[in-house]
Amino acid sequence: MIRIQNIYYMLAYAFHVLNEEGYKQVATEDFEYTSDLFAAILSKGIASQIKRGLSREYISKTEAVISPAGKINVSASIVQNSMLKKKLVCDYDEFTENSYLNKILKTTAMLLIRCPEVSTQHKKALRKTMLYFSNVDEINPRRIQWSSIRYHRNNATYKMLLNICYLVIEGMLMTEQDGSRKLARYVDDQHMHRLYEKFVLEYYRRHYPQFNASSTIIDWDVDGGEIEYLPTMKSDITLRYRGKTLIIDTKYYEKTMQINSLFNSQTIHSHNLYQIFTYVKNMDLARSGNISGLLLYAKTDEDIVPDNDYIIGGNRISVKTLDLNTDFSNISKQLNAIVEKMLI
Repeated sequence: MIRIQNIYYMLAYAFHVLNEEGYKQVATEDFEYTSDLFAAILSKGIASQIKRGLSREYISKTEAVISPAGKINVSASIVQNSMLKKKLVCDYDEFTENSYLNKILKTTAMLLIRCPEVSTQHKKALRKTMLYFSNVDEINPRRIQWSSIRYHRNNATYKMLLNICYLVIEGMLMTEQDGSRKLARYVDDQHMHRLYEKFVLEYYRRHYPQFNASSTIIDWDVDGGEIEYLPTMKSDITLRYRGKTLIIDTKYYEKTMQINSLFNSQTIHSHNLYQIFTYVKNMDLARSGNISGLLLYAKTDEDIVPDNDYIIGGNRISVKTLDLNTDFSNISKQLNAIVEKMLI
């Protein structure tokens, strides 16, 4: 369905840092497994972060020490009889590289090192970076609180690395085999859809800046009444050019077509079509017909490949597929052809 090499290019558009000089060699490699690609990216990214400096944070510690530090914990000292050993239990803050972000990096790196699908070359590169993480703990990958991670000026360079870690841990399925975790070969559809959506958006932002590509909130066209309980309508990608607007809804499914068992036929997913039609009609308040909609599916191995244009209620609704299992130059041609036909 998608060449693994193209996942790198999609990531490069989604995370601009991958366009830096240090990552260009990755683009020229051939990868059999997604896990090997992620290992290659992480090894270079972590090495780059080591040169910048690993993030540090204050961590509260309580332990018996010879030289008092921080606040002496009298009750704990008595309970532990630490004074008999000429020590005092103290509560203090330690400025250490054993931070939450570094724990996630190490945990992910060790998962990839133990993964049989990662090449010896990239395992060696990851092990080399882990020499700088000797004071960093591993954590349970299933218990990582991704939503609690906050980025600021001092740790902004971690953002891409943590996104890769997220794809490895959450997007690549983990199963228990013989007491050890094994990473599945492919990122699941849910996480690939997010990457696919981000890639298409960033592609048009970079190559067609005149279209002002963005994800847009679409207001409901209602005449009075309460709108509090109406669901939010948000496009994946909205392109605008010379009075025309194209709303793109990206779809990454295992099956592009739905099967109607009653009539023994295949059709476009009905809820997808209803959704894009609703977006278009609510945005086209002037009923000008200058607002168009596009369902852009990632191509599968199905025999039927949708490539259709309809005029529904005065607006153009199109259904296209994007072949991701080809050279990236061909992917670019497909994306260019879509907008040049529909907007220019």
